[in-house]
Order: sequence, then C-alpha cells, then structure tokens
Amino acid sequence: MGKRIDRKLKRRFLRSKVFSWLGYLLIRSLSLTIRHRWIGLEKLKILRQKGRPVIFVFWHGRLFMMPFVHAGRRACALISHHGDGELIAGIIKHFGYHSIRGSTSRGGVTALRKLAGEIRNGADAGIAPDGPRGPRYQVQSGAVLLAYLTGCPLMPVTFSASKRKCMSSWDKFLIPYPFSKGVFIYGDPIWIGREESRKDLDKKRQLLEKNLLKITTEADGYYEAR
Repeated sequence: MGKRIDRKLKRRFLRSKVFSWLGYLLIRSLSLTIRHRWIGLEKLKILRQKGRPVIFVFWHGRLFMMPFVHAGRRACALISHHGDGELIAGIIKHFGYHSIRGSTSRGGVTALRKLAGEIRNGADAGIAPDGPRGPRYQVQSGAVLLAYLTGCPLMPVTFSASKRKCMSSWDKFLIPYPFSKGVFIYGDPIWIGREESRKDLDKKRQLLEKNLLKITTEADGYYEAR
C-alpha cells in the first residue's frame, strides 16, 4: 500500500505545472549560457524547401537540448507513459510541442497512428527510438514505421557539449554545464517508400542506427579535436 501511495504522489508531483515550468526555465536559462554551433543545418533547410514535415530522431540520452532543434513550425513528440514522461511532456509543452503519449513497449501502435495523423496534418515530429527504457543506442522499429506510414523523411540529430555531465541512468542522460560550448549535428535524411519490404525496412532501421551512432560520436569529440 505504501509503495502504491508513493507512486501516486510521485506521478502527481511530476504532473505539477509549477515543476514543469521550473524545468522549462532551467533548460531555457542554461541554453542562453551556451555557445551553440549547428553542423549539417543545410540538410534540414533542403527538406524544408520540399515542404514536407520532418521526423526528428535522436537518442533518449540527448533529449535535454532537443527542443532547440526545431523552430517555426507546429511539432509533436512521442513521450512515454513512464513517470519521467509526465515531467518531459509538461516541459516540452512550454516549448510549444504537443505530446503523443506512448512507446514501443506500451501503447505503441495507437501512439504511432496518432503521431502519423499529426504529421499528415503538417506537423513535424520528434521521437527517441531507444526509449523509454533502452537498450541504449539501439533503434527500435517505431521511427522507421512512422516514416513508412507518412512518407516523410527521418532526420537524425544529436547534441553534445565541451563540458557535460552524463548521468548514471540507463541512457547516460547528458546535461551540458553552464557556459560550455554546444554542438548540434544533423545527419543525412532517410526516406522510406511504401513499396519497401519488411527486409528493406529493417535495413533502413540499421542505417538510421548507424547514422545516429556516427553523428553522436562526432558530436562528443567535436571540441576535443579543437
């Protein structure tokens, strides 16, 4: 009984509008102290010229700064039903994102259908393909299926910083230190046609995973090479 009450109190706390507002202010204020660089942004600009929505794909552990990869368009994000999802959904709402609740392990099919509907209506989307519980750096099938259903490109993107703290959580959640240097890197977009077979879809999943790993390694070492 005590554990059940504790879980309810935790969930109520994470749903608190005050707490989500404080989280938003923390991320926004921290970002203002960081000197950002944007690598590969021209790839996103080319997609914008095509007039199609974009599906941003990033590792769960790089979620902290992801609200800043998107600007000027309506956007939604796939957020899990887990406890930390409550907090994340509240925070990104202040950044202008609409949350679709679900994950690969719970409510996945329904959530993907809702997300696909938002994309067909012109919204961009964001999804962490290794969330909400891992394995870390392993792409699950949800993002690829979403691109298959909508015909919209997958845009791999990552973030790292010259000075950073990686938490002890399963995803090694990265938080940049104040007054550090940050870098966003966009990978090559991945298109998935409706004619592709299940085997082809798995190849695209592997390609997405490879690209995300590549740009994440590049981002982590970006300032070490300078």
